[in-house]
Amino acid sequence: MASSAAPTVDDEVVREFGPLLRVYKSGRIDRPIVAPPVAPGLDATTGVQSKDVDLGVYSARLYLPPSVTTSGAKLPVIVYIHGGGFVAESARSPNYHRFLNDLASACPALGVSVDYRLAPEHPLPAAYDDCRAALAWVLSGADPWVAAHGDLARVFVAGDSAGGNACHHLAIQPDAARLRGAVLIHPWFWGSEAVGEEPRDPAGRAMGAGLWLFACPGTTGADDPRMNPMAQDAPGLDGLACERVMVCTAEGDFLRWRGRAYSEAVTAARGAGGLEVELLETEGEGHVFYLFKPDCDKTKEMIDRIVAFVNAA
Repeated sequence: MASSAAPTVDDEVVREFGPLLRVYKSGRIDRPIVAPPVAPGLDATTGVQSKDVDLGVYSARLYLPPSVTTSGAKLPVIVYIHGGGFVAESARSPNYHRFLNDLASACPALGVSVDYRLAPEHPLPAAYDDCRAALAWVLSGADPWVAAHGDLARVFVAGDSAGGNACHHLAIQPDAARLRGAVLIHPWFWGSEAVGEEPRDPAGRAMGAGLWLFACPGTTGADDPRMNPMAQDAPGLDGLACERVMVCTAEGDFLRWRGRAYSEAVTAARGAGGLEVELLETEGEGHVFYLFKPDCDKTKEMIDRIVAFVNAA
């Protein structure tokens, strides 16, 4: 007979952010949608080989496409930063592992997926710090795969949602390493004032900022330059340390207007003949759809556009 015991006080949920994170009064944390991690190794479909590298408080999963064994040519390097609101997911999540295998094979490129520390156990700026350290590690050529096969004159950062936010953070630092390009997929930006067709009511604005305030307890709010790169006191977008930027948005994503506004602001900041900005707007799909629908035509179109962006540089 099933137990009818009432839940204890420690089982009380004190904070919940959709399917990403649930915090209990006891301090226990659940991440309901995060699937069990997958191991690195040879991907039978693409022939991409992957491995994990422990880098102290964070780690990275590297992806090496089979083309390097036949051509011997140096490959562009894509440093990828996963999404999940800075509180969930990892480089070892099945959806990200599949996407990095597919992307590394299609380019071809040497992929480096950063497994940064998550909030709330490690509040921001821990994730930003790990991503900056990972990029510096890649550029040092310390890993044998990077040294042998990576073209360090063609390094890109790419990421989705919170990872797209982190890509901007990497490129806007005063001491940022020069990047060939940045790909921001459905980037998680917000602000106190609505843009486009974002909700304008106070409750809607607060809901859009709630997870950010939780993940970054030291923030100044929704107009913190790390969350709103178009805020009045944010570093000028003309200072982005990359030659080209690609922004991907999705029609059914509540962040689409913010992504579009960011691409327009970067274009305006760099002026005619400056930084090249490419905007891909996917119709009929939602936030990070490609992770859940890896075989759909819209996902293939997005990957093809990213491949063209990387290989045009």
